Amino acid sequence: MKAGFFSVLALVLATLYAPLPAYAHSPICNCYNDEEDESKVVCEGGFSDGGSAQGVPISVLNDRDRVLITGAMDEESLFTFTKPDDDFHIVYDAGPSHQVIIYMDDIE
Repeated sequence: MKAGFFSVLALVLATLYAPLPAYAHSPICNCYNDEEDESKVVCEGGFSDGGSAQGVPISVLNDRDRVLITGAMDEESLFTFTKPDDDFHIVYDAGPSHQVIIYMDDIE
């Protein structure tokens, strides 16, 4: 009887403590037209847990995925660039499975 009790207790404890939540963070990036200079786009980056995006690589590519502009988020988690003449999209690359793609039509 004691063996059964301890088995049930072990199962209950394992159920309660084993699947502790993984506090993952998702990348967040928003790009918009610069209010002071309409020829520029400003991108703000970060993470869902409030983490800084400083140093996160960001690229601007044309519709054939040719890199037009590269850089990284600054100390304020911002990246500003001059709009290319071609159609373009932006890739905020915070690592494997942590990319955000923003298409030029979604920039306000």
